[in-house]
Amino acid sequence: MLSVDRIRQELGNVLDQTDCSAGKRVVGKVRDSYLLSGGRRLLVTTDRVSAFDCVLGTIPFKGQVLNQLAAFWFERTAGIAPNHVIGVPDPNLMLVAECEQLPLEFIVRGYITGVTKTSAWVNYDAGMRTICGNKLPDGLRKDQRLAHPILTPTTKHELHDRNISRDEAITEGLISADLFDEAARLCLRLYQEGVAQAAARGLILVDTKYELGLLDGRLVVSDEIHTPDSSRYWFADSYESCFREGREQRKLDKEYVREWLAARGFRGDGPPPVLTDEVRIEAARRYLQAYELITGLPFAPVEGPIGERVRRAIETAAACAQAN
Repeated sequence: MLSVDRIRQELGNVLDQTDCSAGKRVVGKVRDSYLLSGGRRLLVTTDRVSAFDCVLGTIPFKGQVLNQLAAFWFERTAGIAPNHVIGVPDPNLMLVAECEQLPLEFIVRGYITGVTKTSAWVNYDAGMRTICGNKLPDGLRKDQRLAHPILTPTTKHELHDRNISRDEAITEGLISADLFDEAARLCLRLYQEGVAQAAARGLILVDTKYELGLLDGRLVVSDEIHTPDSSRYWFADSYESCFREGREQRKLDKEYVREWLAARGFRGDGPPPVLTDEVRIEAARRYLQAYELITGLPFAPVEGPIGERVRRAIETAAACAQAN
């Protein structure tokens, strides 16, 4: 894995934003995308990091890690669920088929944990015993494994995500009952596959978020899958001792950044604290470690200024897509 000194050298060589004339640009929290002709979209995974619905800054190598990990998982789960990937023309780029996104994010949880307002543990600790339609027993402890995985959807396209149950989503007209149930079955299958593959690498896939869309009338997985941004990973070998002794789990995900913010009183309201260089370096180290542990492959950084490389890659990929 790359050394801390190597990561430190890249603190200024990060992809914060893109601005190319490759198509209509849409800016998200982490990804910029370019709408192309022929029902295609070019996703650009930047180095931006977000938490509590706020963009906080950048993490070196984060975009490359996320894009390549998403590609890794899309390939390995294609037999379980179709996805929107057409190709990966650059370590930070993914060419995908345009699909009609469902207005919900489908979160599958195998453990009760978290620090955000929509997390299962924060709501449970506040006294809630029914979360998104799932009835939970009294006496659960933070980080405890649930009797079986539960689905806790949240809304999209709102200022702040909110938890929502199956019945509420249907009543609000966000989704039909049949489509919700089909999506739920697909997400639970994907989660079980992720759990099995993570276990083979000595990790626990704690929970994860899926975004789904409709492509030619069928459900497909979109955006990203089983990355450290959309999922929580813990080390399996220390789970029991940490849980038994009430210690924090050893983590390989964005939760490190969330907890750093929460410890400073920020949970989404008001201006966020500025990420220090040391926090950015530690977050980068965890992203890189996650990539290597999950894939079993060494991380190979692309040398040189990332902004110029990605700009050329966007323009080339867009030109090729338009020509075809």
